[in-house]
Amino acid sequence: MEPNQQRNQIKLGSRVQIVLKQDQRSGKLTEGTVQSILTSSVTHPHGIKVRLTDGKVGRVQTIM
Repeated sequence: MEPNQQRNQIKLGSRVQIVLKQDQRSGKLTEGTVQSILTSSVTHPHGIKVRLTDGKVGRVQTIM
């Protein structure tokens, strides 16, 4: 499994790249710092959903 699909690989304060819901078709990535982890399950096939410090919500694609 990819690290972005495993909840335990993502820490609060981590720099990540996420894909926002409206950007899923284009694949455009948004960079930010994790404020909270929204996915409660241990893994998710499309990436763990997080909220960034600027309030944006999306699924983690890359952990930096």
